[in-house]
Amino acid sequence: MSTADKDNEDISICVNCGKEGDDINKLKSSTACKLVKYCSRECQIAHRSQHKKECRKRAAVLHDEELFKQPPPEDDCPICFIRIPTLWKGYTYKTCCGKTICIGCALAPVYDDQGNEIAEVKCPFCRTPAPTSDEEIVERYKKRVEAGDVYAMYSVGCYCKDGMPGYPQDQTKALELFHRAADLGYAKAYNNIGYDYEVGTCVERDTKKANHYYEIAAIRGSSSARHTLGSKEEEAGNMDRALKHFMIAVGSGYSGSLRHIQKLYSDGHVTKEDYTKSLQSYQAYLGEVKNRERDQAAASFGGEKYRYC
Repeated sequence: MSTADKDNEDISICVNCGKEGDDINKLKSSTACKLVKYCSRECQIAHRSQHKKECRKRAAVLHDEELFKQPPPEDDCPICFIRIPTLWKGYTYKTCCGKTICIGCALAPVYDDQGNEIAEVKCPFCRTPAPTSDEEIVERYKKRVEAGDVYAMYSVGCYCKDGMPGYPQDQTKALELFHRAADLGYAKAYNNIGYDYEVGTCVERDTKKANHYYEIAAIRGSSSARHTLGSKEEEAGNMDRALKHFMIAVGSGYSGSLRHIQKLYSDGHVTKEDYTKSLQSYQAYLGEVKNRERDQAAASFGGEKYRYC
């Protein structure tokens, strides 16, 4: 960093012309690096050649700091108040009330006031009877989308993408819904947009845009996007960056990344210490999400241990 840049890092002086800022004439920081301030667009342009190299270097550091932070965990189940597992096997979305609940609570028996198990299937959260037809499911999703429910937008987008019952295949509509969900901050929607740009489903293929959306998805908590970024770094020969991505995904419960780190260890690309850390991280995650009811639910799916993870 130049002397001028250092002198202007913590005070309101234009790095190009030396003009001081005040409450009326506020200076604007460089958007990319946040290191220097300018009084005008003209001063920023005039100073660009001097600052460009340092700006790019600092911007890359800030970008990586944001990219490689451990993302926020999944929300707690609104019934048992235990962290919801990451993968879809561990939770279910209720179109009646818009709640996402863990599989343990979703499959737990429901009893009447006399303690008798109720045969009728109802939502464990709002006690609304389960839908009895595809038409009823579609109507419920429609209402949830109209209410601005981000998960409903994302789900209907997936149904339109794949052509599920009640939703004719419509890639353009799917992408529109993914964008709506992404605008509301839903991580998995960003991941799907990135995939669309990567494969060119209904948009022109654009690797740069695909990576941009994958990164946003990863930052917001999409383990699938995180794993994809790790795989791309591995293909590029950037093993340190790849391992960082895989380790973050493991900490969020993505077992695919754990298996991949195991393979990298077997092939001699990561150390035993790295593999041990990944195992410990995954076990810590399991400790946060597993309980007796979820184990019982896993057994009902065929006995696969930790199925919800």
